Amino acid sequence: MLLAAMAPDAVPAPAPAPAPARPGLRKIAPYWYPYTTMAKGRWLEREILEIVSTEFRDRSIEYYRYALESGVTTINGKVAKPDTVVKNGDRIENIVHRHEPPVTATPVKILHEDREREFIVIDKPGSIPVHATGRYFYLSLVEILQREFGYKKVYTVNRLDRLTSGMMILGLSSARAHVISQEFVQGEVKKEYIARCSGEFPAEEVVVDQPLLTVDRQMGLNIVHPEGKPAKTIFTRLHYDKNTDTSVLHCRPLTGRSHQIRVHLQYLGYPIANDPVYSETKIWGPSLGKGGIDVIPSEERAPPAVPEHLVGTDVADSTRATPVPSSAPPTPLQTPTPSLLPRETGHDIGMGSPVPLSAEAVGVITRLRNMKDEDEDWSRWRDVVFKAKGRLHPHGMPKQKLPPQSRRQRGGPAWVAEAPDATEALADPPPPPEPIQLTEEEALALLEPGAPRAEDPRVRVPPPPDAPTEVGRAKQAAAQAAVQEQTGGALYCGECYLPLHPDPPPERLYIFLHALRYTTSLGVFETEMPAWAAEGWEWERGDS
Repeated sequence: MLLAAMAPDAVPAPAPAPAPARPGLRKIAPYWYPYTTMAKGRWLEREILEIVSTEFRDRSIEYYRYALESGVTTINGKVAKPDTVVKNGDRIENIVHRHEPPVTATPVKILHEDREREFIVIDKPGSIPVHATGRYFYLSLVEILQREFGYKKVYTVNRLDRLTSGMMILGLSSARAHVISQEFVQGEVKKEYIARCSGEFPAEEVVVDQPLLTVDRQMGLNIVHPEGKPAKTIFTRLHYDKNTDTSVLHCRPLTGRSHQIRVHLQYLGYPIANDPVYSETKIWGPSLGKGGIDVIPSEERAPPAVPEHLVGTDVADSTRATPVPSSAPPTPLQTPTPSLLPRETGHDIGMGSPVPLSAEAVGVITRLRNMKDEDEDWSRWRDVVFKAKGRLHPHGMPKQKLPPQSRRQRGGPAWVAEAPDATEALADPPPPPEPIQLTEEEALALLEPGAPRAEDPRVRVPPPPDAPTEVGRAKQAAAQAAVQEQTGGALYCGECYLPLHPDPPPERLYIFLHALRYTTSLGVFETEMPAWAAEGWEWERGDS
């Protein structure tokens, strides 16, 4: 929980050992990891379950409730419960068992290194995020450069989407990074990209000058909107491949908005051919967002849909809470049912948008979320089984009582000495005589795995195929078989009981968008053309 918002340890542990993966993928073993953060303004006076369920979608609401009830999250040293209200100045501490998604096995390449002028130029493979975010930490670009290439510190200048490959410039000092970043901000860097889009793109140069707006922070969704930031891109067709009905383009963005090339191509009606968001009819309909979408505000909302193959099952029913009428107080023998949270009703859609959303925008976001939920149902919709598997507890990660308010750090490790009972409130102890800040050895020791835990036999027991259709049951069985083949039989994580799911095919981890060349005051730098840009190139299309 609280993955993206929480700061990792100042002294991170050695990266976990590599984990077995299908060819073309890179994985690491799951690991426990501590986070700390101070309460953000948008969190104040809200219950923590509502916060984590609306800010993050890595797990279902039932999992977040289960984790909170297990006592792995504290606020100011006291164990937080699902209904704990976050206040201004609160320090939130959390431990998660991190399952980093696999990334491509294609290595990061150092294209140029200039120690004297303190910068490097690299070629980033698609699928690798630039910074530690969400479920990624060790498999992020910054961590890879520091741990595997030996750079003490790197400072990002420009960013690429996780799915985008290509050139990046990084400073080896904050001063150099600031100078280079100002060139990008002021439009002094000539940026050139390569993309493969759907359809036969016009032979003449095409210029798109449409403002872009981020309307859903969770999904990272951007649209053309009059209230957005100015954005301009110049497109030139390099060649058209009739065999795949796709075109390879030279793209020159004159501004640097999030998803700029992807959204501008969608607006033209030629989305990137394998873009899982902006080229998906399940989200946008047959028009795929060509010409933009309606922007007239609407209050329409709908709850998230249960994946089709789980409709009518106990799993589907158990993922939804039932509202309790305020006029009906509980009897002594009745336990009140929790009221629906914004994520369960769909009213969290638009909470992070800078403008009121139209019905069409709400529909797009709803369908995007539903598609993500369906794609990840093996790790999300079935995680209600955790409730029957015992309380979540960080194996080998004992807890530490929080120091007094005047001696608290804003970040860093916070879990050291075991509390008598994880469900008990932890009172502030008197100031200890030793320093609060842990030494490097102490911090690293915290993250070393404890004694091996005996495997719970239930992690190998598959749930019964309960989908109402034959297609649904076949999908369940195929997922279980793939997981067991990759894990040696386990269907759930032996530490946190997360339902495991099959590794994705490597070709689904990137999109046909590549940063090819930058012209800067430091010089002109470029990568090789990506393989998918070659004339006549074909790829495997499908759901596998």
